Amino acid sequence: MGDRMGSLVASEAVVAREDRFDWFCETVSSDVMPVRLSTPHTADFRAKITDLDLGVVRLSALRCSPVLSRRTAAHVRRGDPEHVQLALITQGAFKISQRGSESVVAGGLVLTDTSRPSEGASAGGQGEAVVLQIPRTALALRPNRVDRLLAQNLIADRGSGAVFADFLKTLLTHGPRCRPEELRAMGSIALDLATACLAQQLGDLGEAPAAVRAQETLQRIHRFIENNLGDPGLTPQMIADRHHMSLRALYALFAGQDLSVAARIRESRLQRARADLARGELGHQPVQVIAARWGFSSATAFSRAFREAYGTTPTEHRASSATAPGRAVTRGC
Repeated sequence: MGDRMGSLVASEAVVAREDRFDWFCETVSSDVMPVRLSTPHTADFRAKITDLDLGVVRLSALRCSPVLSRRTAAHVRRGDPEHVQLALITQGAFKISQRGSESVVAGGLVLTDTSRPSEGASAGGQGEAVVLQIPRTALALRPNRVDRLLAQNLIADRGSGAVFADFLKTLLTHGPRCRPEELRAMGSIALDLATACLAQQLGDLGEAPAAVRAQETLQRIHRFIENNLGDPGLTPQMIADRHHMSLRALYALFAGQDLSVAARIRESRLQRARADLARGELGHQPVQVIAARWGFSSATAFSRAFREAYGTTPTEHRASSATAPGRAVTRGC
């Protein structure tokens, strides 16, 4: 599921009726996280899952027959993506329990943490939910504050919760027809809206300690860089100006990072260009066109930086990628 930019799979299109629930259990446990699932509808189980890879986050929509899920401490030890999952319940009702809290959510939002045991059950007939999977490290809120929201019925009909919910629905409708770079930009927006939504539930984020505000600013700058890599004018000074800070303050913000701000820009551009060079459908495009797409104004400078980073030239990398065995993706989501 994570290998595709966007996908839609219905259980009846994948396996025979008697095998649908087993397929669903295996797919969830292998592609999302280990979990025990059960249902009284084994003989006529149906499920449909839409999946969108948004870069920093991932969006999934699930519609399925009533199901009970139980994730134990053993499941967590076996596999943990270290995500929080912010789910919008769009049909039916779901009973969620985690960390001593329990709620029945219908039409609202609910937050869960993959690093903790949890239980969930459809309360009634067929259920439908839209789930944004957010890496813990990408969420610019203190973990102990976020933990207070786990398994709570969160507001989705007003304020930032309503904006976030409407954005997820719109993204599901139009996202499958977006280009990969558009989806990555939408992922940054989804993360910002999710953060604002959770902050609203917790109170004013502006009251958070300086370290938390600095981390939130750093995450916002990282997303700004990713969304503007194709702009040859993307420089530390431009970033500082756009975020209303001095260049010295920007450098101080990156002082504890593995890469300086300039090195982060260069590395991200190289990674995007390297990925495009390996794409067969872009084989007709000259190397300098791909380099320019990701902000390299000089083909010579691009080739030199590419060789320094990867030990090969862009042309050699493209050739080796073209002869590498293809990888088929056969699993449903």
